[in-house]
Amino acid sequence: MSEAPAQPATQHAILANDYATQWMGIEVQEVADGHAVITMTLRREMLNGFGIAHGGMIFALADTAFALSCNHPEGSDDTITVASGADINFLRPGIPGRLLTATARRVSQMGRSGVYDITVTQSTEDGSSETVAEFRGRSRTVPRPAAR
Repeated sequence: MSEAPAQPATQHAILANDYATQWMGIEVQEVADGHAVITMTLRREMLNGFGIAHGGMIFALADTAFALSCNHPEGSDDTITVASGADINFLRPGIPGRLLTATARRVSQMGRSGVYDITVTQSTEDGSSETVAEFRGRSRTVPRPAAR
């Protein structure tokens, strides 16, 4: 008897107290060490004065996928991995009501430093998807801060 293939995880330890992610309505589709896929519907309060996605909302979605991909889903008692820097290229406007998807993957990990690429896409009217932004994050693993 063969075992069913493992389903991708959809839970991550760092989300328990992540109120920004909760407010944005981000849903985890899959997460593993070095990989994450998350989604968010672009709501009215996420728009700028031109009626398109505020760049900060797209950045925040990509940054969340980055954080999920560079921290183990079960968390660590000793360390956390944080951004040491990030760049984003906005390629087309985010359209209100569309589903945005951020897909993160680890490009490189050397010691305590890593590089991750995140692609943000949006659904289109015909059911396909188009790229909205490309994000590159640089990570650093550091000791977990003492509880405050």
